[in-house]
Amino acid sequence: MAGQVHIDFRLNGMVCANTGQLNTFKEKLDPDTFHFLQDWFSDNKKIEVMTSGSTGKPKKIELSKMHMANSATATGKFFGLSSKTSALLCLPSKYIAGKMMLVRSLVLGWELDVVEPVSTPLKGIKCRYDFAAMVPLQLEKSLQDLYKIKTLIVGGAAVSASLMDKIKDLDTMVFATYGMTETVTHIAVRPMNNKAILVHSGKYKIGRTADFIVLPDIKISKDSRGCLVIEAKKIAEEPIITNDLVEITGINTFRLLGRVDHVINSGGVKLIPEMIEEKLSTILQHPFFLTSLPDDLLGEKLVLVIEGIQGIQKKDLQPFLEKYELPGEIITLAQFVYTGNNKINRLLTRDIIIANRP
Repeated sequence: MAGQVHIDFRLNGMVCANTGQLNTFKEKLDPDTFHFLQDWFSDNKKIEVMTSGSTGKPKKIELSKMHMANSATATGKFFGLSSKTSALLCLPSKYIAGKMMLVRSLVLGWELDVVEPVSTPLKGIKCRYDFAAMVPLQLEKSLQDLYKIKTLIVGGAAVSASLMDKIKDLDTMVFATYGMTETVTHIAVRPMNNKAILVHSGKYKIGRTADFIVLPDIKISKDSRGCLVIEAKKIAEEPIITNDLVEITGINTFRLLGRVDHVINSGGVKLIPEMIEEKLSTILQHPFFLTSLPDDLLGEKLVLVIEGIQGIQKKDLQPFLEKYELPGEIITLAQFVYTGNNKINRLLTRDIIIANRP
């Protein structure tokens, strides 16, 4: 079953509704974008995608074209993005975020421009776009050019407090996203600046908030661990049980706390690294994360790992953290291990630390 293609869909200004038309400008597209479009136009009902590998080894899974189209429709409805929306793809088409920018454009009839997924994707671009998606690094390096985007979604990693402060008064509406490959990209968004206003079903008119708002036709709950459970029959046959600790703040809203498999039990005190990292993001500009190392007294001790910077001491952190949140050790590494789509691979980076311990 070939995937849906809207009559208004344009790719780099050209009509592209079938394999024949796609082949006419094969040389102008990167291989991942070209091969995905080939798959979309094929008779296969499913498309093979690769998970990011941020919480484990990357793996291939299959998603149905129908579920991908349903996800695209939900995004369009939520943001009020109809046909002939101008959109920019500046993420790799190898992963789900990039693939779904293509699917939204195909299904909703957007006019999509594809550019190289570099850290400064708006540099030199003269066009203005209604919609785009970026990772935090791209957002950080595009602040001066962000006026070219009307609505921006940001995913792939947490946005630091310092970056949140930089975007708070920008005219571009900026939203964080929550999702994963298994949920066919985002199932919820969080307004991140004062201009990021949503009016959804006549109920929401929200600027900057800590809560994620779920998209249409999605139900949320928690399991016995306190982790998010997603029921979304239009994008998944069965409920999706995540490892993300959440606080349910309303029928359609939740607050993300951290991952259950990251929780550190240090001397009987359970610490959620992501909650402490949010506080530290106001003072640490270099990439960093919190993890644990074995400790004879505590069982596990909290450790702060920083990439490529020297001189940070525990006393520098005291004004920002509670006593039990202070790391027992600060480790610097010249280079972290990253996944294929530039997320910090906490597990492999921690393994390197352990392997080099005396």
